[in-house]
Amino acid sequence: MDWISLQTTLPKYEGVGPRAQRLMNLSTVLDGTQYDRIAHPFSTEHNPAGEYIKLDNRRPSVRTHLIRTVIEDLVALLFGEAHFPSVGAENDDTQTVLSSFIRCAGIEPIMQHACLRGQLGSVALLVELQEYRPVVTVLNTAFLTPVWDDLTGKLIQVRERYRIKGQQVRDLGYTVYDEELNADFWWMREWDEQQCVIYTPQIVSSEDLPTIDLENTATHGFGFVPVVWIKSDGTRPSTNEPDGVCLFERAIDNQIEADYVLSQAGRGLKYSADPKLVIKADPQQVLLNPDGTSVEGQSQPARHAGGAASALEVGADGDAKLLEINGTSAAALISYEKAIRNVILEQMHGSRADPDKMSAAQSGRAMEMMCAGLTWLAGRMREPFGQCGLLALLRMVCALSAIVDGGVEIDGERHENIGPSGLTLVWPKWFQPTPMEFLQTAQGLVTARDGNLMSDETACSLWCAFIGVDNSAEEWEKVQAEVADSAAQAAKQAGINAAGNTRKAATSGNRLSHQVQA
Repeated sequence: MDWISLQTTLPKYEGVGPRAQRLMNLSTVLDGTQYDRIAHPFSTEHNPAGEYIKLDNRRPSVRTHLIRTVIEDLVALLFGEAHFPSVGAENDDTQTVLSSFIRCAGIEPIMQHACLRGQLGSVALLVELQEYRPVVTVLNTAFLTPVWDDLTGKLIQVRERYRIKGQQVRDLGYTVYDEELNADFWWMREWDEQQCVIYTPQIVSSEDLPTIDLENTATHGFGFVPVVWIKSDGTRPSTNEPDGVCLFERAIDNQIEADYVLSQAGRGLKYSADPKLVIKADPQQVLLNPDGTSVEGQSQPARHAGGAASALEVGADGDAKLLEINGTSAAALISYEKAIRNVILEQMHGSRADPDKMSAAQSGRAMEMMCAGLTWLAGRMREPFGQCGLLALLRMVCALSAIVDGGVEIDGERHENIGPSGLTLVWPKWFQPTPMEFLQTAQGLVTARDGNLMSDETACSLWCAFIGVDNSAEEWEKVQAEVADSAAQAAKQAGINAAGNTRKAATSGNRLSHQVQA
C-alpha cells in the first residue's frame, strides 16, 4: 500500500476544498491515525466467509511513527528548554517585559506546538486580549481561509469554517432541536482589521445565507488582523499560496512500507513460535461425529488431542508435518526495514546517529557533526518560526500595548508603549561545549595572544562566538572597562603602599633622632 491508496480510506470532509482535505489527510500521519479506518487487524487472514484478506486491507500491527519522531527532535532542537531563543532589544525595559511575557503566557510550549503542526505547511497564531492579558492560541489552518493585500503583503482577513455537531452548537448556547443534535452545522467566524465577526451556526443542509451573531461579535479596533500566519518554508504567503511545503509528505510512502514490513516480520516470528500442523489425509480414515458415530461417505485427517502424553496417529499412507519458517527471513525483513528507515531519515534530514554505538560522552562539536542534517534543518526553520513567527508575535504584543488604553497586562503589571526598536532573537548553540572544550579553547586563545598572533579584541570576539555571546563589541567594551578599573585600583593600591612606606620611614627617622639626642 502507498499513500495514494491509503488516502482512499481516510475521512472525507464534505463542503470543503481540496486544500483542507489534503491538510487533514496529512495531519493523520502526524497524529498516527492514518490506519484507524482499515477494518481488519493484521492478524486476521480470513473474513467470516473464509475469503483471504489482502495485506493492504489489514491494519499494521507495528507503527514506527518515525516521521513524528524526527519532527519532535526538530522541535526540541528549535524551541526546547535549552534551545529557546532569548529576546534582545535596544531598550532594556522592552527586553525584560517581553521575556516576562514569554514566561507568563506559556509561549515556549505554544511555539513547540506551532512548530509541530506547522510542518504540514502552515500554522496560525491567534492573539486575543482577556482582561488586558495577551493570550495566544494555535489555530489549525486546514479550515482557515486567509486573504492578503497583493500590494503591501498585509494580512487583511482570515475566515474559519468547519463542521460541528448539533450537540456542540447547543453547548455553545444556541437553540438546537433534539432531532438535530446529531446533525452537522457550519461554525464560521472572521477576523479583519477592526472586528471578530461570529456567525450563527447553520445546519449544513440549509441553503440560507449565514447570519451574523451580533451578540457575540466583537469590535477590537486594532487596525490589523490579530493573527500571525506562519508559512513553513519562510516565503511570503499569499492568498493563492497560503501554505508551504510539507516536510514529511515525500517520506509517507516509506513509513507505510516500514510499518507493513515490521508487522509481517512480527507475524512471521509468532508463526515460528506456533507453526501450523499439516496432516496428509488417509483416504481410509473415517470422519467421526461428536458423539463418536461415523459419518458415511466422508473422510478427514486423524484428530489430534494435544498434550505431552498423547500421540498423533495417522494411517499407513498418512503423514504429519509442521509448516515452519526459519529465522533467515525475519532477519532479512529487519535489514530491509533498517534500509527504509535510513531513506526516511535522509528525506527528512533526521539524525542517523546510533546512541548504542556511542561509548562515551561526545563533545558539543562532535554531536553537531553527527546530527548535521537535523541541525541544518533546524537552522532553516529558524527563519519561518523564529523571525516570521515568534518575532512577529512579540511585535504584535508591542503594537497592542500602544493601542489599548492603559496598555497590556504582563506578569500582573500594565505596560504601555513597549518599544519594538532593535527587537531580535538570540539563538543558543545547538549543543553546549563540554568543560574540556572550554579549557582547550581558552588556552588556545591565550597562547595565540601571547605569541602575538592576534589582538586582544580578536581573541575576545572568537571567545564570544564560542560561548554564544551575540554582541562581541559590547563584551569587549566591558572587558576594557574592567581592565581599566583593575589597573586604576592597582595604581591606587600602589600609591597607598608607597605613602605608607614613606610614613614608616619618616617615623623611623624621628625615633633615631630622638635616640641620638638622648
